[in-house]
Amino acid sequence: MSLRRAAYVATTVFLGTITGCTVFPNLEPPRVMDFAAPSSDIRADQTRPLSLRVDTPYASDPLGTNRILAKPTPLEFQIYPAVRWRDTAPVVMRDLLVETLRESNGFSLVISDTNPANADWTLVSELTAFHTEYQAENIQAVIELHGLLVHNQSRKTLCASSFQVQERSESVAIEQVVEAFSRAGLELSESVVRWAGKCHQPNP
Repeated sequence: MSLRRAAYVATTVFLGTITGCTVFPNLEPPRVMDFAAPSSDIRADQTRPLSLRVDTPYASDPLGTNRILAKPTPLEFQIYPAVRWRDTAPVVMRDLLVETLRESNGFSLVISDTNPANADWTLVSELTAFHTEYQAENIQAVIELHGLLVHNQSRKTLCASSFQVQERSESVAIEQVVEAFSRAGLELSESVVRWAGKCHQPNP
């Protein structure tokens, strides 16, 4: 067997060990995935007379793309083939945060950064993980977000916190993987709602 043929076979065997993922992205993924509709039960005790803008989280590549990512080792990202998110991962996460914050009724108004209206506070964040990881025989959807609540007039940072959530996928099927992402996203957004509701509150 030639050296080139041996290298090809070794690479093919290695990629085959990561079920359902590939390092070679398709140009036109035929399936477009989204989070499940959120069903949060979190409701604020009272509505604060403040408006809140939720900025799209910052994310560097490849997290800033619309591809569904796996990270089988700490050194490598891979891409689920023939499938993508409906928008970039930061936009999907922003939309979930906006919807969960609105449903909680903790602020008088919650808008996204696509809305030109003024707001009292802004949620600024950085998305540092949005992928699956392989732990033993389990597949975990991992989402990490670092958030700041900023007073828009003074530009002062009112509160800062980091959030990390992992949810196990029931199988390697992409439908189950996306459901795990949905659960992780909802859990993280609920944590953000609780944190934002306590930010800058007067001591009892």
